Parts: sequence; structure tokens; C-alpha cells
Amino acid sequence: MSLSWKIPVIISIGDPPAETAISTLQAAAWALIEDWPLEDEPALDHALVVCAAVMEGKRKPEEARQAFVAAATEAGILIKA
Repeated sequence: MSLSWKIPVIISIGDPPAETAISTLQAAAWALIEDWPLEDEPALDHALVVCAAVMEGKRKPEEARQAFVAAATEAGILIKA
């Protein structure tokens, strides 16, 4: 199973904020856990659950991408999906 996304998600993250392309499940999970500007928000929590389910083979990588886009929108850091 490929854990890469066909189309990267571009977000603005970090301090100072920098445009970052996220194209793999691993990069998305790292960003959600280490660099996310919000904590305990519904879309963030959902994205973490979906990423874990994909890693366990229970969901598809595209579902994680969709959840990641929703979390980035919630956080106000989405540039391009």
C-alpha cells in the first residue's frame, strides 16, 4: 500500500510560517503531532485518528489526505489542496 498522496497539500506552518508541501502520510502525521498551531480541535483529532487507521491498514491514504485538508482548513493554514 502506498502511503503517498497523488496531489500534495500545501500548508503554511512553523515559526516563522513557511509554505510546506505535505505529500505522504508520515509527513502529515508529523505535522499534525509536532507543528500544528491548534490543539484538541475536532478536525485535528479526526485527522489523527484517520492517519492511525491508515497506518494500520484499516483506511485508505486518500481518506487521510481529506482529513488532513479539513484539519488544515480548521487551523487556517491551508494554501492549496
